[in-house]
Amino acid sequence: MGYVLILGSNSDIGKVLAEKYASNGYNLLLADADAEKLEEISQYLAETYEIDVQASKFNVLEFYTHRNFYKNLDLKPMGVIFAVDYVGDQKRAQRDFLEAKKIIDINYTGLVSILNIAANDFEERKEGFIAGIGNIVGKNNKQDFYTYYSAKQGFTSHLEGIKNRLSDSNVQVLVVNPGFVHTESTKNIEIKGKLGLIPGDVAENLFDAQQQGKDFTTGKNLLQKILPFGK
Repeated sequence: MGYVLILGSNSDIGKVLAEKYASNGYNLLLADADAEKLEEISQYLAETYEIDVQASKFNVLEFYTHRNFYKNLDLKPMGVIFAVDYVGDQKRAQRDFLEAKKIIDINYTGLVSILNIAANDFEERKEGFIAGIGNIVGKNNKQDFYTYYSAKQGFTSHLEGIKNRLSDSNVQVLVVNPGFVHTESTKNIEIKGKLGLIPGDVAENLFDAQQQGKDFTTGKNLLQKILPFGK
């Protein structure tokens, strides 16, 4: 099969997404800032699933490197998944603009930068898929993490714009809004409302929706059912 590029491969969701696609025979292009950690994951997946896995260092905050990063990929991906995420510290962000800027740049500005580059490539090739994961704190926690929530809302809105733009180019664009997800970055957050998902559930939902050609999914309940809209 072709290669799937996963940005944010070291994240909890990114790791299980990589394994999900690997277990289904896809080759992988893994990208994240921590190259050493990425190499361990790459070796494990390559040996376990007998696929080709290539690892690349990618820093979402270094916007000026994004174009060369994508251009220098040895193989052009058949799909790109955006699993980069940084909840950050809302209380600190209220006092320190640098923390607010970091939250915004990781979850919105940096993602828009690399998303635009990938979208242009897929539009030119008229094939492939793009999948982006929205906020993982859920609507019920948005007031407690409003800087993060607003940045993720901006990213998913931009992704929806890309979806509309590429609708005639044979490119699938999938917007994933899982709601609250239990990860290392949300472990100290009080869950309000539904019990939330685990990273494996998000990976299952995303993979199934992508394979079915959907353009939107959301976490429904603890049983992790997909709610498809659009196509």
